[in-house]
Amino acid sequence: MGTWQLANDPNCWVGSDLKESLRTLYKFVELGGNFIDTAWIYGYQEGQPEEHASEELIGKFLKETGKRNELIIATKVPGKNMKWPAWKGIPISEVFPDDWIVKCVDDSLRSLGTDVLDLVQFHVWQDDFVKEDGWKETIQKIIESGKVKHWGISINDYQPTNCFQAIDTGLISTIQFIFNIFHQKPTARLLPYAKEKNIGLIARVPLDEGGLSGTITLDTKFAEGDFRRSYFAGDRLEELVKRTDELNKLLGKEAKTLPELALRYILSWDEVSTVIPGIRKVKYAEENTAVSDGRKLSPKMMSELRKHAWERNFYEIS
Repeated sequence: MGTWQLANDPNCWVGSDLKESLRTLYKFVELGGNFIDTAWIYGYQEGQPEEHASEELIGKFLKETGKRNELIIATKVPGKNMKWPAWKGIPISEVFPDDWIVKCVDDSLRSLGTDVLDLVQFHVWQDDFVKEDGWKETIQKIIESGKVKHWGISINDYQPTNCFQAIDTGLISTIQFIFNIFHQKPTARLLPYAKEKNIGLIARVPLDEGGLSGTITLDTKFAEGDFRRSYFAGDRLEELVKRTDELNKLLGKEAKTLPELALRYILSWDEVSTVIPGIRKVKYAEENTAVSDGRKLSPKMMSELRKHAWERNFYEIS
């Protein structure tokens, strides 16, 4: 499960009920979920730089349940310059200085209340970063210290091939990437390359920030502080509804709801290791985990869904 919205995030996600979020973690694990993805930056506030709300809530859950050893905990190190996505021309020594990587790992260990992190991912990436060696030595030393088991990359939005050089270093175990019915570009090159190199693939934004949730209509109003006010602004909302109306016509025996169709689409690709829809309500934990039954969509349905690709980038560049 994804946890960006789990404990709120200023100017991105609002409206989380922390008690409900905690109950959601309980339900997710109770139903068999075992991969929890978080980040140092989730819930970050400039006035409280040592607080990491999402990680801390997950840490509370781990302490209460004693289930740490049953779960795979993944987090991320943000760029020190806080640029999203990673800008071209800025060296990794400025984006991810060695001491910054070490600090963020130690912060996450403390916030999560654990001695080891199963996976730590660079939260942004430019493949030119591989030209420098400092980060390579740093992450190997951290692995040798026992603090981190594996390293991965959460690649820039809608740039599914901006990681191949990093994969070739042999130091990266996983790639986290945007993948959904609308954004199908990763199937062309990333999926086969990852399979060839034995790289784990973590599919994020499977419901297109709610666009494929089946709950957004022309009358939907997003709260102040919810980044989707701009993500689905203007003509974007009208176009989204038009496209989801067409997808709804495919619902039936293979998938009863739009979220189920969206998640089964992703899980029908053998190359995908896991999918991480953001969850902060118990009912969504129940609905999403129900899709993990191993049943794939038919070749006919997969062929039909190819017609619904909608390549675009609605994120604000900062």
